[in-house]
Amino acid sequence: MSDATGATGSDDPAFESARAGGPAAAAPPTRPAAPGPLRRYLARFGTRRTLLADARAGLVLGVESIPDGLASGLLAGVNPVYGLYGYLFGTLGGALATGSVFMSVQATGAMSVMISDVPAVVASPNQGVAIATLAMLTGVIMLGLGLARLGSLVRFIPTAVLIGFVNAVAVNIILGQLANLTGYAGEGANRITRTLDTFAHLTSLHWPSLVLGAVTVGLILLLERTFLGPLSLVVAVAAASALPLIPWFAEVAVVGDLTEVPNALPLPAVPDPTLIFELLVPALSLALVGLVQGAAISGAVPNPDGRYPDASADFRGQGIANLASGLFQGMPVGGSMSATAIVRSAGAKSALANVFAAAAMIVGILALGGVIALVAMPALAALLILVGVRTFKPHDLLLVWRTGPIQASVLAVTFVLTLIVPLQYAVLVGVGLAIVLHVARQSNRVVIRRWVYDGSSPHPVETDPPAALSPGEVVVLVPYGSLFFAAAPTFAAQLPEIPERCERAVVVLRMRGTDELGSTFIRVVTDYAERLRRAGGALMLVGLGDRVMTQLDATRASVVIGRDRVFAATPRIGDSLDAGLAAARAFARDPEER
Repeated sequence: MSDATGATGSDDPAFESARAGGPAAAAPPTRPAAPGPLRRYLARFGTRRTLLADARAGLVLGVESIPDGLASGLLAGVNPVYGLYGYLFGTLGGALATGSVFMSVQATGAMSVMISDVPAVVASPNQGVAIATLAMLTGVIMLGLGLARLGSLVRFIPTAVLIGFVNAVAVNIILGQLANLTGYAGEGANRITRTLDTFAHLTSLHWPSLVLGAVTVGLILLLERTFLGPLSLVVAVAAASALPLIPWFAEVAVVGDLTEVPNALPLPAVPDPTLIFELLVPALSLALVGLVQGAAISGAVPNPDGRYPDASADFRGQGIANLASGLFQGMPVGGSMSATAIVRSAGAKSALANVFAAAAMIVGILALGGVIALVAMPALAALLILVGVRTFKPHDLLLVWRTGPIQASVLAVTFVLTLIVPLQYAVLVGVGLAIVLHVARQSNRVVIRRWVYDGSSPHPVETDPPAALSPGEVVVLVPYGSLFFAAAPTFAAQLPEIPERCERAVVVLRMRGTDELGSTFIRVVTDYAERLRRAGGALMLVGLGDRVMTQLDATRASVVIGRDRVFAATPRIGDSLDAGLAAARAFARDPEER
């Protein structure tokens, strides 16, 4: 994709001088002006030379997205056309609004399964309004996070939570489609119990549906090895959906049995404000999952100029895509790695490929509504089960399990909860558990070491701190780790004991690199300083940053410790420590000097 300059006229002083009649070499040339915002935005849609490649790639993604969108609606437990509408308007909104040029914004498997656990949507008598409200609420959250430039927020969701969640979602996708695949709806409180009930009633299965699903899987695996590539999914589902023409398959359920598929685009839907409170937690969970999946694309797929997109800009774009999807009764959407991979492998050169994909879906809806109604439900179920099998990554589970007991615990809890409770709560509980365990682990990682200057080298020897202070002893202590409130007890327990009397003993605490101290830590330090003073000793703090100095002054901790015993950090490493040691040695020789 060629770069647009955006220049109007010339910004070269030499050119202006020559035009005015002056010497051309009177001033050195300058760089052309950077392209304006509008030209930068239009550049994301390529040039005439990339038009044909984008059209081909968009056609591939658009055609593939029709059965895939219906399958996502089926997976979500709603009218399948809502999945198709989500694919259409999500893809179009993402193409126009994300910071990533290639990102395809569609309903992902994880998001679809989460929706299936929201009774306010699945059991609603007016699913169109409920799904619109959920998508718009999800979009508002995503857009708000993007406008606040919180693209780095996704790094606070631990890998153990994501891997446990994604792999459990893969299992849920498989188990959730057994009813559509077998024609038997198992009974039970969750997918596991319903699966067990299905296996307990093998004689009740609808074998034509099961055979049709098996044929679909076989066709996909076979056709993927041919030139069809991503279109093999479309061809396999279409071919398997033709089997009901054979009498033995005549009673297989089709999309038209569930809903009427209109040969028209949906009308705008007005969200229901009364559902906002009930849908807030699901919308928050959907936003987090969608943004994390989108961030994986932001960090893996560079734009045509070689730069990686801004995650916050992608947050905003996905928010706008959800608002567009919800406005037209589409499901909540997010960055789809699989759809992005399809459009790129099909030869996309710019964001125009996703615009063409949306156009292909529009043509499909307007021209093929009657054909879409004939798509066999077991074929869609088989497609989703194959997706679930391919999404399950036992290697990733094993890797996290071997990382350590905390990561393994987070993984196990998230995985099990995702299987047995509504997904919107499972992901939030997993994140909350990971935060609690992380805080607990960090609080136990604070270590205090002693620096001993033995005269053989200007550099200190690092040893364990003494168990107790001795009179006249100067002890230099250096804490390692995060000095936050939960770590304060661990920090205090490692400080040397203070005997009833330890005249002229000095503890020099080096705090360089600590940006901020909480009130809990300040209290620990001031209490130690007071106890040491009552025993005849002193505490010196060295290497303090500006923020810590301000905190000590504001809390009057510097008065308790002694303003002349608090030493600010300097640009030259070691100056503050040297000043503190000089004051400590002077005090150890004669406490009256201090």
